[in-house]
Amino acid sequence: MNAPAHSKGVTLIEVLIALIVISVGLLGIAKMQALAMASTRVSSMRSLIAIEAASLASAMHANRAYWQGAASAAANFSTTVSGSAITASTDASLTAAGVPNCATPGTNPAPPWVGAPMAAYDLSCWGLGLQAVMPTSTGTVTCSGASVSCTITVNWQETTVGMNASTQYTNQAPTQLYYALLVQP
Repeated sequence: MNAPAHSKGVTLIEVLIALIVISVGLLGIAKMQALAMASTRVSSMRSLIAIEAASLASAMHANRAYWQGAASAAANFSTTVSGSAITASTDASLTAAGVPNCATPGTNPAPPWVGAPMAAYDLSCWGLGLQAVMPTSTGTVTCSGASVSCTITVNWQETTVGMNASTQYTNQAPTQLYYALLVQP
Protein backbone atom coordinates (compact mmCIF):
# COMPACT_ATOMS: atom_id res chain seq x y z
CA MET A 1 0.00 0.00 0.00
CA ASN A 2 1.10 3.46 -0.77
CA ALA A 3 0.83 6.24 1.78
CA PRO A 4 -1.17 9.30 0.84
CA ALA A 5 0.92 12.13 -0.58
CA HIS A 6 0.26 14.51 2.29
CA SER A 7 1.60 12.07 4.97
CA LYS A 8 5.01 11.27 3.49
CA GLY A 9 7.88 11.98 5.93
CA VAL A 10 5.68 12.01 9.05
CA THR A 11 7.27 8.84 10.44
CA LEU A 12 10.72 10.35 9.99
CA ILE A 13 9.72 13.36 12.09
CA GLU A 14 8.23 11.05 14.73
CA VAL A 15 11.48 9.08 14.89
CA LEU A 16 13.56 12.27 15.25
CA ILE A 17 11.32 13.54 18.06
CA ALA A 18 11.58 10.16 19.80
CA LEU A 19 15.39 10.32 19.53
CA ILE A 20 15.42 13.79 21.10
CA VAL A 21 13.18 12.65 23.97
CA ILE A 22 15.35 9.57 24.59
CA SER A 23 18.54 11.68 24.47
CA VAL A 24 17.20 14.12 27.06
CA GLY A 25 16.17 11.18 29.25
CA LEU A 26 19.64 9.63 29.00
CA LEU A 27 21.25 12.95 29.94
CA GLY A 28 19.00 13.10 33.01
CA ILE A 29 20.00 9.57 34.00
CA ALA A 30 23.69 10.45 33.58
CA LYS A 31 23.25 13.52 35.83
CA MET A 32 21.50 11.43 38.49
CA GLN A 33 24.33 8.88 38.36
CA ALA A 34 26.97 11.61 38.77
CA LEU A 35 25.08 13.07 41.73
CA ALA A 36 24.77 9.62 43.30
CA MET A 37 28.52 9.06 42.97
CA ALA A 38 29.30 12.46 44.53
CA SER A 39 26.86 11.81 47.37
CA THR A 40 28.44 8.41 47.99
CA ARG A 41 31.88 10.01 48.34
CA VAL A 42 30.55 12.66 50.72
CA SER A 43 28.69 10.14 52.88
CA SER A 44 31.76 7.89 52.93
CA MET A 45 33.92 10.73 54.28
CA ARG A 46 31.30 11.67 56.87
CA SER A 47 31.07 8.05 58.01
CA LEU A 48 34.85 7.87 58.42
CA ILE A 49 34.80 11.07 60.50
CA ALA A 50 32.09 9.56 62.72
CA ILE A 51 34.22 6.43 63.15
CA GLU A 52 37.25 8.55 64.10
CA ALA A 53 35.21 10.43 66.72
CA ALA A 54 33.96 7.13 68.12
CA SER A 55 37.54 5.84 68.34
CA LEU A 56 38.51 8.81 70.53
CA ALA A 57 35.42 8.20 72.65
CA SER A 58 36.64 4.62 73.20
CA ALA A 59 40.08 5.88 74.18
CA MET A 60 38.45 8.32 76.61
CA HIS A 61 36.49 5.47 78.19
CA ALA A 62 39.71 3.48 78.57
CA ASN A 63 41.45 6.43 80.31
CA ARG A 64 38.44 7.32 82.45
CA ALA A 65 40.49 8.52 85.45
CA TYR A 66 42.16 11.30 83.45
CA TRP A 67 39.12 12.50 81.51
CA GLN A 68 36.85 12.60 84.55
CA GLY A 69 39.56 14.25 86.66
CA ALA A 70 40.58 16.87 84.09
CA ALA A 71 37.02 17.88 83.34
CA SER A 72 35.96 18.12 86.97
CA ALA A 73 39.15 19.99 87.99
CA ALA A 74 38.54 22.76 85.47
CA ALA A 75 35.23 24.49 85.00
CA ASN A 76 35.67 24.26 81.23
CA PHE A 77 38.25 21.89 79.78
CA SER A 78 39.12 22.22 76.10
CA THR A 79 41.74 20.68 73.82
CA THR A 80 42.22 21.25 70.08
CA VAL A 81 44.07 18.79 67.83
CA SER A 82 45.34 19.48 64.31
CA GLY A 83 47.31 16.65 62.76
CA SER A 84 49.34 14.94 65.47
CA ALA A 85 49.81 18.20 67.39
CA ILE A 86 47.74 19.36 70.33
CA THR A 87 47.55 23.01 69.30
CA ALA A 88 45.70 24.35 72.33
CA SER A 89 44.66 22.97 75.68
CA THR A 90 43.50 24.24 79.04
CA ASP A 91 45.52 21.37 80.55
CA ALA A 92 49.20 22.29 80.21
CA SER A 93 50.26 18.69 80.90
CA LEU A 94 48.94 17.67 77.47
CA THR A 95 51.19 20.13 75.63
CA ALA A 96 54.24 19.81 77.90
CA ALA A 97 57.57 18.67 76.49
CA GLY A 98 58.18 14.94 76.66
CA VAL A 99 54.58 13.76 76.47
CA PRO A 100 54.08 10.77 74.16
CA ASN A 101 53.34 11.68 70.56
CA CYS A 102 52.05 9.34 67.87
CA ALA A 103 54.01 11.11 65.10
CA THR A 104 57.42 10.49 66.70
CA PRO A 105 57.18 7.07 68.36
CA GLY A 106 60.96 6.69 68.75
CA THR A 107 61.18 9.71 71.06
CA ASN A 108 58.38 8.70 73.42
CA PRO A 109 59.07 7.78 77.05
CA ALA A 110 58.76 4.10 77.90
CA PRO A 111 55.22 2.81 78.49
CA PRO A 112 53.05 2.19 80.46
CA TRP A 113 51.46 5.61 80.36
CA VAL A 114 48.59 6.64 82.58
CA GLY A 115 46.63 9.83 82.97
CA ALA A 116 47.79 12.87 80.98
CA PRO A 117 50.58 11.11 79.01
CA MET A 118 48.12 8.47 77.79
CA ALA A 119 45.54 11.16 76.93
CA ALA A 120 48.19 13.12 74.99
CA TYR A 121 49.18 9.98 73.07
CA ASP A 122 45.54 9.12 72.32
CA LEU A 123 44.83 12.66 71.11
CA SER A 124 47.97 12.65 68.96
CA CYS A 125 47.09 9.32 67.32
CA TRP A 126 43.49 10.43 66.87
CA GLY A 127 44.66 13.64 65.19
CA LEU A 128 46.84 11.66 62.77
CA GLY A 129 43.94 9.37 61.91
CA LEU A 130 41.69 12.36 61.41
CA GLN A 131 44.23 14.01 59.07
CA ALA A 132 44.48 10.78 57.06
CA VAL A 133 40.70 10.70 56.60
CA MET A 134 40.14 14.43 56.00
CA PRO A 135 43.28 16.59 55.61
CA THR A 136 41.44 19.87 56.28
CA SER A 137 40.02 18.73 59.62
CA THR A 138 40.60 19.81 63.20
CA GLY A 139 39.28 18.14 66.30
CA THR A 140 38.22 19.67 69.59
CA VAL A 141 37.39 17.98 72.88
CA THR A 142 35.43 20.11 75.32
CA CYS A 143 34.46 18.84 78.77
CA SER A 144 32.46 20.63 81.41
CA GLY A 145 30.58 20.22 84.63
CA ALA A 146 30.81 18.09 87.71
CA SER A 147 28.84 15.33 85.98
CA VAL A 148 31.54 14.99 83.38
CA SER A 149 30.30 15.16 79.82
CA CYS A 150 32.61 15.82 76.91
CA THR A 151 31.84 16.85 73.36
CA ILE A 152 34.12 15.66 70.57
CA THR A 153 33.78 18.04 67.64
CA VAL A 154 35.38 17.54 64.23
CA ASN A 155 35.45 20.51 61.82
CA TRP A 156 36.32 20.15 58.15
CA GLN A 157 35.79 21.83 54.80
CA GLU A 158 34.00 20.21 51.92
CA THR A 159 33.40 21.28 48.33
CA THR A 160 30.64 19.44 46.51
CA VAL A 161 28.56 19.85 43.39
CA GLY A 162 24.96 20.74 44.17
CA MET A 163 22.03 18.96 42.64
CA ASN A 164 21.12 21.92 40.44
CA ALA A 165 24.70 22.86 39.51
CA SER A 166 26.20 21.45 36.36
CA THR A 167 29.85 21.77 37.39
CA GLN A 168 32.01 22.40 40.41
CA TYR A 169 33.40 25.92 40.25
CA THR A 170 37.10 26.27 40.99
CA ASN A 171 36.58 29.57 42.82
CA GLN A 172 33.68 28.27 44.90
CA ALA A 173 34.38 28.55 48.63
CA PRO A 174 34.25 25.23 50.49
CA THR A 175 31.53 24.68 53.07
CA GLN A 176 32.59 24.46 56.73
CA LEU A 177 31.00 21.38 58.32
CA TYR A 178 31.21 19.77 61.74
CA TYR A 179 30.37 16.52 63.50
CA ALA A 180 29.77 16.47 67.25
CA LEU A 181 29.66 13.45 69.56
CA LEU A 182 28.66 13.64 73.22
CA VAL A 183 30.70 11.35 75.50
CA GLN A 184 30.50 10.63 79.20
CA PRO A 185 33.84 9.03 80.09
